[in-house]
Amino acid sequence: MLLKSIKLLKIGVFIGLFAISCTSGAEIFSIIESKPISELWLNPGLYSYHFQREKDLNNKNFGLGGEYRISTVSSVTLGLIDNSDRKTSHYAGWYWQPLGVGPVRFGAVVGAMDGYPKMVNGGWFFAFIPTASFEYKNVGANLMYVPSYKDRLYGAISLQLKFKMF
Repeated sequence: MLLKSIKLLKIGVFIGLFAISCTSGAEIFSIIESKPISELWLNPGLYSYHFQREKDLNNKNFGLGGEYRISTVSSVTLGLIDNSDRKTSHYAGWYWQPLGVGPVRFGAVVGAMDGYPKMVNGGWFFAFIPTASFEYKNVGANLMYVPSYKDRLYGAISLQLKFKMF
């Protein structure tokens, strides 16, 4: 799972950088300059569209999470959700999103989570999730590609809405 996700991110970065070199001033793609900011975003969990549709997985992953944006390309996150297996998962991570297409940032969140019974008996494990984010004034969204890992974690496209507190 980790190697597959890293390969996908490398491919995405390569395509993004290639596109930047080919735009001839069109400026569709950009490398976002890192500038310090201080914003707190809260979210009510996320909604997932699982790839293994035949399994009775929980798509409504309600919970409570926070994201503290420390720069234009980086933020830290912490929270809990009702996961795909209908168990409580806790998560902590760091977003790094240095690529942009218009108002959308691309990168990944790297961190750890728990609560999946088939993954290290529900204990904490490392996670690497490619992510695109959009923010406008006081609302935003994170779109994540969650890769499958054997019969332990179920892949999905997940959408997380978020609301800026300050």
